[in-house]
Order: sequence, then C-alpha cells, then structure tokens
Amino acid sequence: MITIERMSLILNIDTSSENASICVARDGAGIVLLENADQKDHAAWIHPAIAKSMKQANCTLNDLKAIAVTAGPGSYTGLRVGMSTAKGLCYALNIPLVTENTLRVMALATKQTFNDLYQQKDTLFCPMLDARRMEVFTALFNTDLEEVMPSSAIVLDEDSFLDHLAKCKIIFSGNGSKKMQQLVKDPRAIFAQIHHSAEQLSFLSNKKFVIQQFDDIAYAEPLYLKEFYTVSKK
Repeated sequence: MITIERMSLILNIDTSSENASICVARDGAGIVLLENADQKDHAAWIHPAIAKSMKQANCTLNDLKAIAVTAGPGSYTGLRVGMSTAKGLCYALNIPLVTENTLRVMALATKQTFNDLYQQKDTLFCPMLDARRMEVFTALFNTDLEEVMPSSAIVLDEDSFLDHLAKCKIIFSGNGSKKMQQLVKDPRAIFAQIHHSAEQLSFLSNKKFVIQQFDDIAYAEPLYLKEFYTVSKK
C-alpha cells in the first residue's frame, strides 16, 4: 500500500520534445534541474541524469514521494522513454505516479513569462508542438490553465482560431507556432519563444500531489493524439 506524506519530494521528468529535462523539487520548488538538448539521446541520457540529480540534491531515490512525467502530446519515442522510466521507478519504489499534459506545462511557462498579461481575463495561451507539415498538437488554456479547447492534432489554415481571436488575445508559443505566424496577421495574436522544462511540471505535479490526484501505474499511457506512421525502406 502506498503511503502519502505531506512533504513532497518529487522527481519530475519531461522527455516529450527536443529538450528533455528532469527536476527534483520539494513542495513544487525546483532544487536541481538538468536538461538535454539532443532529442536522439534522451533514452541514454535519462537514467544517468536521474542519478546525477539525486546526488546534486543530496537525496536518494528512496527519499522521493512521487514521480511526475509529461504524458504528451509530443515525440512518440520521447513520450515512451519518459513514461516507461516514470512507471518503472514508481513500481520499484512503491510511490505514486503523476502525469501532466505537455501543453499545460508549456502554457504555464508562457504564463510565467507574460506575468503582466496573464492577469487579464481576455488572454488565452495556445502552446503548439510541431506535428509535421502544417499540423500541430495544440490546445487553448485560460489564465487559470484550464482547457477551453481540448488537446488535439489540427491542420492549420487561415481560419484557425479566428473565432477566439475575435474575442481575446492569444499568446502562441512552442515550435509549432511558427506555422501559425505565417498565416495570421491579427494584432491580438502574440507570438512568443518560450522555453519550458520539468521545472514548470514541478509546480503542476505538486498541486496534484497535495490533493492526491494520482494516475494508475498499470494503465497510464502516453497521450499521442495521432497514430504513429513509419515509412518502410524499399
């Protein structure tokens, strides 16, 4: 049986995009943040990085109270690396699993950057991850980080988000937002280069930890949003 303690020392894992990161955090505040910019190297990087983070945080895996991971959307391979690592640690340590939507993590990074605008209720956050061609993984979040448009894979065109832009400002971010920037000229569309990491995940995972909003370790799966296609060599 998993025992829940109030003081939260959580290992946060994000391997959903080009930049992988882990953050050891206590009560939502980061202690150690490690990052890796080589997307092809996430699988080889993750376990040595976890060991290094434990040493730098002056703690051991047995001190952890939960493991948190970005469930997606994002890179298929990256999502599998993060989810399998998180679930394996939870099984071994008998501690809870917390998952979070990658897009909400990105929205929080935007909110933290635009702290003057996020207090305005007519502002929405629209993180976008590249899904090839003109397709992106995206969602819309209000200033409380609640989804007002569910996470989905959409093909962008000139009419995308016009209804929302007629009512409010939208801050577009992420590597998929460059596609949107080519299509929209509305002054209420704001485009920002935002860096997100497991440090933002730390804040969100702690909120879930406090209210014991955990995922079933056996059934937790990545949020892919679309099928994975491979091209066979001829």
